[in-house]
Amino acid sequence: MQLVVDLEPLVILLAFVAGLAFKKIGYPPLPGYLLAGFIAHGLSFGEVDLISEIADIGILLLLFTIGLKLNLREIAAPQIWAVAGLQIGIAVPLTTVVIILSGIAFPVLALQDTWSAWVLAFALSFSSTVFAVKVFEERGESASYHAKIAIGILVIQDILAVTFLVLSSGQLPAVWAPALLLLVFVRPLLLWVLNLARHSELVILMGIAMALGGAEVFEIAGLKGGLGALLFGLILSNSKLTKELYNSLIDLKDLFLIGFFLQIGYYGLPEKHMWFVAIALAVLIFLRPMIYYLLFVGFRLRARTSLLASSALFNYSEFGLVVAAYAVANGTLPPEWLTTIALAVSISFFIATPLNTRIHRLYSHYGSQLQRVERKVRLEAEVPSDLGDADVVVLGMGRVGIGAYQRLRELHGDSIVGVEEDFQKVQGHIVSGINCVHGDASDYDFWAHSGLKDKNLVLISLTNHSENLVAIELAKELGFKGTLAVVSHFPDQQQELEEMGCIAFNLYGEAGHGFAEHVIDRLES
Repeated sequence: MQLVVDLEPLVILLAFVAGLAFKKIGYPPLPGYLLAGFIAHGLSFGEVDLISEIADIGILLLLFTIGLKLNLREIAAPQIWAVAGLQIGIAVPLTTVVIILSGIAFPVLALQDTWSAWVLAFALSFSSTVFAVKVFEERGESASYHAKIAIGILVIQDILAVTFLVLSSGQLPAVWAPALLLLVFVRPLLLWVLNLARHSELVILMGIAMALGGAEVFEIAGLKGGLGALLFGLILSNSKLTKELYNSLIDLKDLFLIGFFLQIGYYGLPEKHMWFVAIALAVLIFLRPMIYYLLFVGFRLRARTSLLASSALFNYSEFGLVVAAYAVANGTLPPEWLTTIALAVSISFFIATPLNTRIHRLYSHYGSQLQRVERKVRLEAEVPSDLGDADVVVLGMGRVGIGAYQRLRELHGDSIVGVEEDFQKVQGHIVSGINCVHGDASDYDFWAHSGLKDKNLVLISLTNHSENLVAIELAKELGFKGTLAVVSHFPDQQQELEEMGCIAFNLYGEAGHGFAEHVIDRLES
């Protein structure tokens, strides 16, 4: 209760109103939180220190949940680590030139030496992990291949960021710090405890304890706490128990991350010369998706995968603010740069948000032009799938999708196929005897070239309602003549789907009917 009082109801109300306003005009609430931060700072609302603490907790929970979903084999792929390194090698020199010219044009922003400009450019070469994760979650694409590519690059950038801060601090880690790697051997114990806590609020409590406790242990060892939260998430990853832990922390993590976006506004209100420099940096950011796109395509990714991953990286990172704050504290950077970078980060978020909101529509219109630079030889996960002679297709092979697949297989035999966007899950389904192929239901190319648009019955059971709507729009755009059956969670979603001509199934509202049918079937058998 003390937390809410200190944060002040006006700041919470301001964040809500601004977030809701942006949501109503078709934007995610995120830009609204940024704007609320600047307004709250201008009106002297809120406790800055408390908001910073809330933001820190949000980032730690974010890194912990990233660790839960992390696959080290995927990060080791050259299309991730090599692209991350090459992008930094290209972006840093270009940004350094802009920073030096800004100091010449506006002496108040002049740096003491060229090295400071290179350090600042290095910080600005990173993209925002917070932004990308939010974008993929809101679109229901966290398990997609392009999301894993983008998140893998961001994790590498976060590791580089932590390494840089440790080396530049002048304080060496504790002698016993390497022993922290032995924490991987406590995985069986942690999973045992998690199994005892499952299906209760203790799961949430354990997740918070792991994230904050891991960060504290690393801080004591002279390392950045974020790395500890990431490592503890990684220790608990790739387990059947992990999904419940991840799902339990999602909403809590999002709530605390609002503090992070509010915090950006508290770095100060910009003056005229800061606007000029921030806009110059914002113009420079337009080169980033182009650089990423060409690098991704060069590493044998499809045009669509390259575009969606690049668009999520089309912004500046909160790490730039961390480095700037550290440099200001050391006296190597003028305080004015802190506000300038905060403004540049905010502008980059405002630019990137509408692009990511409309990215699927953009690819539908310009995909053929983008495909001209694709390489003929592709990675295994990027090879187009063939649905064969199946008449019935289930899009999304989660628990609901698998249940529908198994029931319909009893009626249609082998003329049914499942589609899953997670390549590893596809391999697991095939081993289990399920006819499943790799594909993304929101992929224009998949609908157009796999034969999906010619099937008689398509069941859509994707992560969220937004992703379901994208699939329906693609079906209609490509002239799908069959029947669409779509899962919904709320009555308003069900009504919307029915108005679009779909068979809508309210997963929660009709659960009781399904339960009764199951009991009747068991009694009859």
